[in-house]
Amino acid sequence: MKNTTKLLNIENHKEFLELTTDGAKFRIYLLDENLIRVRGTFDDEFAAEESYALIKTAWDDKTDKFMADERTRVEALPINLKELTDHYEVEGPKYKLSIYREPFYLQIEDYDGHVLHKDVPKRSYVLDNNNRRIHYTQMGDNEKFYGFGEKSGPLNKYRRRMRMHNTDSLGWDPKQSGPLYKMIPFYIDFNPTENVASGLFYNNSHDSEFDMDCEHSNYWLRYSKFVADGGELDYFFVGGPTIKEVVEHYTDLTGKTAMMPMSSLGYMGSTMFYSELEEGDDEAIVNFLDNCKKYDIPCDGFFLSSGYTAGDDDGKRYYFHWNKKRFPDPQQFVNDLKKRGALVSPNIKPGILLTHPLNKDFADRNAYVKTADGQANQVNQYWGGPANFIDFTSEDGRKAWSHHMKESLLKLGITSIWNDNNEYETVDGDAKVSMEGCQDKVMDDVRPLMSTIMAKVAHTAIHDYDQDARPYVTNRAGFAGIQRYAQTWAGDNYTCWDSVKYNIPTILGMGLSGVANQGCDIGGFFGPLPTAEMFVRWVQQGIFQPRFSIHSANDDNTVTEPWTYPEYTKYISAAIKLRYSLIPYFYSLLYEAHVTGAPIMRPLIYEFQNDPNVTDESFEFMLGQSLLVANVVEQGQTEKKVYLPAGTNWLDLTTNQRYAGGQTIKIPVELSSIPMFLRDGAIIPKAPGLTNIHDQAIEKLDLVVEPSEDAEFTLYEDAGETMAYQNRENLTTKITVTGRPEGVIVDFKRSGNYATKVKEMNLSVYCTRMAPINVVVAGKSLHRYLNYDEFMNAKDGWWFDGTHRQAKVRYENPDEQNYQANLEFTLNDLISIQ
Repeated sequence: MKNTTKLLNIENHKEFLELTTDGAKFRIYLLDENLIRVRGTFDDEFAAEESYALIKTAWDDKTDKFMADERTRVEALPINLKELTDHYEVEGPKYKLSIYREPFYLQIEDYDGHVLHKDVPKRSYVLDNNNRRIHYTQMGDNEKFYGFGEKSGPLNKYRRRMRMHNTDSLGWDPKQSGPLYKMIPFYIDFNPTENVASGLFYNNSHDSEFDMDCEHSNYWLRYSKFVADGGELDYFFVGGPTIKEVVEHYTDLTGKTAMMPMSSLGYMGSTMFYSELEEGDDEAIVNFLDNCKKYDIPCDGFFLSSGYTAGDDDGKRYYFHWNKKRFPDPQQFVNDLKKRGALVSPNIKPGILLTHPLNKDFADRNAYVKTADGQANQVNQYWGGPANFIDFTSEDGRKAWSHHMKESLLKLGITSIWNDNNEYETVDGDAKVSMEGCQDKVMDDVRPLMSTIMAKVAHTAIHDYDQDARPYVTNRAGFAGIQRYAQTWAGDNYTCWDSVKYNIPTILGMGLSGVANQGCDIGGFFGPLPTAEMFVRWVQQGIFQPRFSIHSANDDNTVTEPWTYPEYTKYISAAIKLRYSLIPYFYSLLYEAHVTGAPIMRPLIYEFQNDPNVTDESFEFMLGQSLLVANVVEQGQTEKKVYLPAGTNWLDLTTNQRYAGGQTIKIPVELSSIPMFLRDGAIIPKAPGLTNIHDQAIEKLDLVVEPSEDAEFTLYEDAGETMAYQNRENLTTKITVTGRPEGVIVDFKRSGNYATKVKEMNLSVYCTRMAPINVVVAGKSLHRYLNYDEFMNAKDGWWFDGTHRQAKVRYENPDEQNYQANLEFTLNDLISIQ
């Protein structure tokens, strides 16, 4: 065992510090004003830099060539080292790092005196007798811990012990299963007493574990710890002080969310059942889309389960092979879906069975993970039998995979790929991998990275085949940075009420871990058919998830379809149409995630950090900054308690009743209820009547405005499906709302070269005190209609809706780059005689 207790030497190389102790060696970088890197090793020398997770570095890395299209090389901030009596100090722009000599430990604090990170003195960095690397961090009495990637249970992970590993977790328990499919060793440490947040990201892809005060020893103050089975103790301190800023700065390091096609936000149909029929599977899926139209269910695509690849004789999965009995004409099938406004996203997996017709071809192309001695292709158990596994850390493996993806799928016009069963869970840890040509790397070094690189390969292959196509990749497994390439989902969840409820904090935790575009299978993937009530509630909750798909492999010979319960289909239809009306809002939030890393579904603590009552809230959430959603997620509810965060007022969108924040209210609920609340200052763009994203342009835009607080929102528009947005063929409209007693000004400032398709603008402005007396848009005074029918038939004008207390304003979308809508509230005195 090696314990790090004493600093022996320190050298300042200006761009980094080099520390020698009686245990580990360290290099410390100030990567920027918000990111401090502490890299520790117990070996004699530091290993070569090799990371697929980082897009921002200040050092050479063996993956630089492969990551060249997305990695930025910066200069680390110069280090000014100050020597004091018992420690050294490094003063960065925002944080002070203290390096204590004996006992050795590191401490990071801000300039307001808040200690944000402190190693446990005398027990800071340890190499135990099992060769595990352990980092002990001192903690206070009130800290909350969020993030950790894809985890079960409540949002706050205080007093949890969590294993970091990728597993195929069929039917996982939503309250306590772990580990799951993705491994993201990052968390946010929030101190509600001092109202400050910071983060730690461990750049280590070995199996590991976090213990957040589960373990307790009387010899030490309270602590958390990170334990890695191998590699280095290489971590990044991520500054705040708000949770929002921590997420933004963490995604500065590991990447922002990919800008997916707009259609990826639509409803994606799916079920294993349709691709497991003996024949006529293509007709069944086409019929599904026709039924969606028949039952008034908007739909934009279909996730094609792996049965389409079934072997003709044995039914095993042979990727890049179409079963012609089930899909006689793949090209016609893809075309038939496109005619119906739907994309197809075929399932592929990285394990190539030994019986696969292409197994030898992949072997000849040197595509596989090797045995420990490097002399043969590694064979391990996979779904269907023994298999070889694609080595995505190898250029040969990537080329071979891309080749067959193009020949089998992309040439059909497919631009969406579903990467599944890619945890590499069964591959021996000592199997040899390439790691960009390294000779000493094994599977244990890179296991969760394989799925992430697999996503990058699909993303790149789609773009290379069709440079104008915007890739849409979905991944089941992944490591930190998976958000750069893929939309993700939480695997094979179980059909139960606990999943309806606890899948929410799983998604919220992923959002705080940098993965903004995430979802869960709606209706449950594994288990029995959901009851009618459960299914309705699940869909009503699922419509707010960035990835929205009803998907099933039920174990009772049933299929979960939107019309499974005919008398309840109206509730399913209404919920999905609500989702589609919010597509402009979702797409703008996706753009925000692409630029800043902000989650789309956000825990209340993300938006209301000043309210101590929301630190442990797991089931209510914000969609963007404006809309609070408090879904009914328990069986048989007729009444629901809702906590409304302090610091703003709230409008119940069902009853139009207003509430002050900072209180819990009770509201009646029925089966159709989707409890939603607007905060003061809300701005939400909507597309009424949208039922297909592929085929319908958004020509009519409704903008809901709550002007009680000044606010701003960026509306994002582009062509939706192409790469033209990267060449400024996009349009951002900064909408600023300013409310005063004398009126409300809605200011529109446009930037970009995309010609909007919106022809008609409708403003729905809440007016709590009085109706406007006049409305002026782009310098033109609009006519006020006192008759609703006349207003509805008018090309432009405005009308006051007394039921909702909204000024309804309609006008043609102006050509001007910038314009204002001015609602004047001067009282029209009809009584007094002057």
